[in-house]
Parts: sequence; structure tokens; C-alpha cells
Amino acid sequence: MASEASFQELDSGGSENSEETEIILNVGGVRQVLYGDHLNQYPDTRLAKLVNCLSGGYDTIFSLCDDYDPGKREFYFDRDPDAFKCIIEVYYFGEVHMKKGICPICFKNEMEFWKVDLKFLDDCCKTLLSEKKEELEEIACRVQLILDDLGWDKSENRWKKCQKYIWKFLEKPESSYPARVIAVMSFLLILTSSVVMCVGTIPELQVTDDEGKSVEHPALDKIETACIVWFTLEYILRLISSSNKLHFALSFLNIVDIFAILPFYVSLILTHLGTRLMELTNVQQAVQALRIMRIARIFKLARHSSGLQTLTYALKRSFKELGLLLMYLAVGIFVFSALGYTVEQSNPDTLFKSIPQSFWWAIITMTTVGYGDIYPKTTLGKLNAAISFLCGVIAIALPIHPIINNFVRYYNKQRVLETAAKHELELMELYAGEKKKGSPKEELACLWGRGKGDPQWSRRLKFSYSDTFVHLLSDEHRHHRNRLQSCK
Repeated sequence: MASEASFQELDSGGSENSEETEIILNVGGVRQVLYGDHLNQYPDTRLAKLVNCLSGGYDTIFSLCDDYDPGKREFYFDRDPDAFKCIIEVYYFGEVHMKKGICPICFKNEMEFWKVDLKFLDDCCKTLLSEKKEELEEIACRVQLILDDLGWDKSENRWKKCQKYIWKFLEKPESSYPARVIAVMSFLLILTSSVVMCVGTIPELQVTDDEGKSVEHPALDKIETACIVWFTLEYILRLISSSNKLHFALSFLNIVDIFAILPFYVSLILTHLGTRLMELTNVQQAVQALRIMRIARIFKLARHSSGLQTLTYALKRSFKELGLLLMYLAVGIFVFSALGYTVEQSNPDTLFKSIPQSFWWAIITMTTVGYGDIYPKTTLGKLNAAISFLCGVIAIALPIHPIINNFVRYYNKQRVLETAAKHELELMELYAGEKKKGSPKEELACLWGRGKGDPQWSRRLKFSYSDTFVHLLSDEHRHHRNRLQSCK
């Protein structure tokens, strides 16, 4: 009889005009009254379906909410109340703004739960969501790379395993102590080669050849040859062990390695065979030009320095600011060089012979270098120089702050991503260790082996974002996370 009375009460509530129906919601302990005329504007949302669900019985009600009190006609939801306050704005304002401090991915999941389309999310909030997605994808890629190093596919042949071992030995200094020693030795050889290149130009350390010309000391040549042999061997081993050789060859750092190695061999070939094909003078000029290209090997330090990589990325992200800086300087150089040439023509001993020649003066003045080889002699010329100096300082100082911010932001982001990747691995090791009694790393490798063939594996890894291990949560449980998980 009680159940029949409850259904009669539901039917009577459902028979009311849905436009005038009011529903009481309890979201995370926060009660709120909403009206059907507002909610039915978007009939595909969960709240709009909730208005018209009373006539469908308890099965329909509990498919839309976590609990229901027939006496109070109150619907209960174990969701984030702060996110809900933002989401219901769509019924009043037609758009959703995300409150500051809410995780964008958690907010996206809340919108999916309430079945509010992401198109209602404001553009500024979509930007935060896309940035968070990129961070999660990068964390997932880092974790996957580490899992690839831990996992060994038993179906692979011995050559594939050897390739992976060589690649990890040369590319992953943190993988083992010998790999770290090799990385340090490679770093020291790069520095040694660069120092030898500089020291070889000191006249006191040079020797005279048979033709009476000064050349580098033979001992320095031997040191450089040993360094080049190491660089060549390292490049060949990395190329052989690479899984995607085309991508490896076109990588920027690998192109730098080629430019650091090739000049030595090309100059060696020209020295021994070029004299038979062309004049000795042309060969010497070509060899000298190739020897200058040895400065490219200093860029090999970027492979072992995260700071240089961060600086490169910050400059890449600061193209707009750098473009503004060059534009300011270009306009200032053109204007002040033309003014300087014009006002200095009244002086018969002027050093400003033409406007293009005045460009040099404008450049060194606006950049505060001031060599003094060209300088104004008239009063108006000196006034023009003072103004150009002040404008140059302002033009250079304006874009510096955004460039520094890009560097600091990227550097801090990389540190956060590294910490997050390690944290995810620790959680996975803990999960693997709880499942079996073996070594956590061994169980993690086994877990990787089982999940590698699973198409859901990468997606589960990609959507890991809380401080609890949620990679392996199934799709049907993703929306039923507890309050602690939702707040992370």
C-alpha cells in the first residue's frame, strides 16, 4: 500500500504542468529550487528530463539522480555544488562560465553529467580546458614512454630488444648508472671539442707547416679527431636503434649533430683529394669555411641541457614579442638615421655620408652599444642621438617582460609535468603491488604488457587527473566518483 501511495503521489506530481513545476535539488548538501519553465529551455539536459520524470516511476527517477525523497520531493546528487552553480547559469544566461579554482577537466565532466553541451562554455573557459587537456596528454605521453622502457614484449626478437636497449642506454640517462656516465662523458667531449676549436686559434700554440703557414698543433688535431669519432659512433648507434629513422633524421637536434660532424670529414676529403681536382687556393678556402662550421657542435649541449631546451621553446613561443621588438627597432633606425643624415649635412666634416651608412649609427645607438666610429657633430645631431638612445631603451625594454614570463611559465610547467608523471607512476606501482606480491616495477611492467593491447588503455591513461588511481575505472563508473575525487 505504501508503494502504491508513493506512485500515486508521483503520478499526481507528474500530471502538473511541467512549465509551472518546481523541483528541489540537493547537490552536494546545497539545496536549490528550480522551475520547469527555465529548465525546459534545453530539453536534452538532465535537469529538464528530471522535471518530467515523476510519471515514469522510481526506475526513471533513479536513472537521473542518486536519491529521491518522495515526502519532500527532493532530488539528491553527489556532485560538486560549486560547479553546479556555474552550470545552471546556462538556463538563465545561455552560457556557462567556469569559476576560478575549479579544475577544467572536472568541470567538463560535470557538464557531461548534467548533459549540458560544451558549446555553451565561454571561449575564455574553453582556452583553459584546452590547455589542461594538452597538459594531461603530455603527462600521458611521458608516462607511456617510461612504461615502454619498463615493458618488454616477449614476442619481439633479439634484434628488437637490442635496439631498445641501445636506445635507452644513449637517450635515457636516468635509466641506469652506466647510461648516466655515458651522458656525462658525451657532455664533457662536447665542451672539450669546443675548447680545442678556440685554443687552436691562439698564435702561440700554432705550428708552421712545410709551406711556412701557421696551422693548429698536431696534438689538438688528435683530440678533435677523437671527439669526432665519438660523435660519429654515437650518432650511428642512435640512428640504428631508432624505431622511426626518418623522424630521427629530420629532428632538429639530430640535424645539428650532422652539421657538427660533417665538416670534419668533408674537409678531410678536400684536403687529401681536392688538390687533384681543383686549385690549392680554392681547396684551402673551402676547408677554412668548413672549419668555421665546427661552431655548430656547441648546440649539441642542448641535448643534455633542459635549460637550453626551455630557452629555445620560450623564444619559439615569443615570436610575436620578438617581431614587435624588431619592428620598433626597424622604424626607429629608419627615422633617426634619416634625421641624423639630414641635420649633419650642414657640417663639412660630417661622418654621415648617406642614409644607408647612417643605419649602422642608428643601430649601435638604439641598442646602446655606441662604438664611436660614427658620431654627430652638430647640436641638432646630438639632440637626435639622445632621443634615439632613449627610444631604443624603451623599445628594447617593452617586450622583455613577456619573453621572461614565457620562459618562467614553460620552465615551471615542465617541472610540474615531471612531478605529475612520477606521481602517476608511483600510483600505478602501488596499484600493481597491491594486486600481486611481486616487485612493484615487475608488476608495473606486467600491467603495461596486459594493457598495451587494450584499446581502452591509452584513453584511460589520458584521462587520469585525480590524486586517486582512476586510470582503470570503467566508463560506467566514471561519473560516480566520490567527493574527494571530484575536488582534486
